[in-house]
Parts: sequence; structure tokens; C-alpha cells
Amino acid sequence: MTSRRALVFIFLTVFFDLLGVGILVPVIPFLVGEYSTAGLTVGLLALTFSAAQFVAAPLLGRLSDRWGRRPVLVFSVLGSALGYVLFALGGALWVYFLARFIDGATGGNISAAQAYIADVSKPEDRARNFGLLGAAFGLGFLLGPALGGVLSHFSLHAPAWGAAALGFGTALFGVLVLPESLPVERRQTAPIRWRELDPFGAILAFARRTALTPYLLAMATLGVAFAGFRTNLAVFTRDHFLMGPKGNAVLFTLAGFFAVFTQGVIVRHLSGYLPPARSAVIGCVFMGIGFLAIGLTPVPWGLYPSVACIAIGSGLANPSLTALLSNEVSPAEQGALFGATQGLQSLAMIIGPVLAGLTYDAIGQRSPYVIGALLLAVSVFALRAPPRLVPAS
Repeated sequence: MTSRRALVFIFLTVFFDLLGVGILVPVIPFLVGEYSTAGLTVGLLALTFSAAQFVAAPLLGRLSDRWGRRPVLVFSVLGSALGYVLFALGGALWVYFLARFIDGATGGNISAAQAYIADVSKPEDRARNFGLLGAAFGLGFLLGPALGGVLSHFSLHAPAWGAAALGFGTALFGVLVLPESLPVERRQTAPIRWRELDPFGAILAFARRTALTPYLLAMATLGVAFAGFRTNLAVFTRDHFLMGPKGNAVLFTLAGFFAVFTQGVIVRHLSGYLPPARSAVIGCVFMGIGFLAIGLTPVPWGLYPSVACIAIGSGLANPSLTALLSNEVSPAEQGALFGATQGLQSLAMIIGPVLAGLTYDAIGQRSPYVIGALLLAVSVFALRAPPRLVPAS
């Protein structure tokens, strides 16, 4: 199985998985709104998913180093499908929280997919191929919200049933078609130690490595800002500009389009000319500008260029940071690294939605976006650290 064919398979696996996620994005605030209209409630729902993922990510990363990437991918997608079924059934607020908990606890798809890409890519090609993986994410969010908007015409629960069907289909695809990327001879054989499963310990173990510190700090602050944006935007547009599911579907579809174009076209073409460290800085600057623009725009149409700017910046920064981290560790540590970074991103997704929800309710509707811009400034500062920490580009 060639690397190119393997990349196509993992692209399709991640695309169908993220298509299911994207379907729910425009309707979640309205489903939850049957029981609570507070911005914090939506943030807490996202927190439940992220907290479960934060705890489980190190174990799933280690297991992918021992058992291979495909079993972890299939297991995580099945968990997502079960979570979507519960979300479709609904009936009480606690059911939605349980659904997000199950999805998060089995959510090893991101770290396993990243380790898969590292397995089949040469170091110099990783930024380009991580961009392809990011394009699969973006394409899922591009088509997912649009499909969710269409399905919401039948009922607010129809998108969740659609996501569940995609989840089960993706799992079947993984079992029947997706090849394993980690040969038996390259797998970890040492017993998994309990201290390696501590999510904080797993993150700190890599953060103590001087070469990784600035990249992890940038990833964390970027992640907090983006998580707040992703969960709060539909609440903000609902309350401030009176947008419904269709209007939010258009916004998230626009974000998906620019994310796909950036990671599938721009990153792949610039990877040989623009060093990953510089690309990450440019991406964070773009995101910061987009956050400020949302915080300042007085008219609904101002949201569209702002969201596009955030999507372009994220499309540049995320695959570049992932490649910078991956190139600093050995092949046998890729699963552990991405389990730790998944834990870090889950921690950011715990903090981000709650921070956005609290400031939205307590300070003002635009405050999450001003705070997001400040967090992106911290990301830029981390990446512009002395050459001793960040290799010169």
C-alpha cells in the first residue's frame, strides 16, 4: 500500500467523521435552548466532551502505539456514532451531556489520524500532509453545517440522526478498507505505566522538552481562543444579529470553505517555500485580526470576512504547529505525542467554551472575541521566542 493511497484512505475516514460533527454545529444551541438559553450552558456541553477526551486521550494515544492506528480510529468513530444516537433521542438536558461524554471518552480519532499521517510521511512532507488532514476536517465542516441546515427543516433532531448514520458508515469503512499504518516491528512493547496515562503528566512530559515548549504554548492559547469561537459564535449571532440555524450554517460553511482551501491548496503549495514556524506565526496573526473584527463589527455582513480570516489563519497555523512538534520526536513516540497534544487541545476546549460563556454572560456579547485576539497575541509571542527555543526559519 503506497503512502499516497494510505493518505487518501485516512482523508476519507476523517472527512466522513468530521462531516458528522459539522452537521450538529448549527443546531446545538437550539436543541439545548429548549432547556436553557444561557451561553454558559452551551459552553458546559462542550466542556463535558472535552473533559472526557482530555482524560482518555493519553490512553488512546499509547494504545495506538501498541496496537496500531486503525483499531483506535474505528473504536473512536463508533463511540461518536453512539453519542449522536443519544443526541438524536434527546428528551432531557442530561441526555445531551451524556451523549457528549461518550463521544469525548472515545474521541481518539484526531490523535490516531495525526499519528497515522506521521507514520506514512517523510519529515519534510509532514506539514503538507497534515494540511491534507486539516483539509479533510475543513471539508467536513464545509459540507456538514450545510447538510445540517437542510436536515433541520425536517426537525432539529434530524441532523443528529444523519451524523449517527455517517458515524456507523465511517466505522464500517475503517474496518473494511483503511490499511494499518504502523508495522508490528515499530510498535511499542513496553508495558503502559499508570503515570503515562495522567493527562497532565503526559502533556508536561513533552512540555519539559525545550524544543517543544513554544509550540505547545502556541497550540494551547490558539486552542482556547478557537474553542471559544466555535462554541459561542452561534450563540452570539442568535442573540446579537437574530440569526437562525440557516444563517449560522452559512457562516460555518464559509469557514469550512476557507479552511479547506487554505490547508488543501495554500499549505500544500507553500510548504516547500514557507517554513512551518513562519507559517504558524502568519496564521496566528490572521486569526487575531479575525477575532478583533468580530468584536468590532456593527453589522451582520461584517461577520463573513471575519470568519474567513479566522479560518485562513487556523488553516495555516494548525498543520504547521503539528508538523513542528512531530519532527521533534521519534517514530515510536508519535502516538504518545499526539495523545498528549490531543489532551492539550481538549484542555483548551474545556477552558475556551467556559471562558467564552462566562465572559459573554457577565461582561458582554463581544468580549469573547476581544479576549480571543489577546490569546492569539500570546501565540505569536511564543513562536517568536529566541532562536534557542524556536529553530530559525
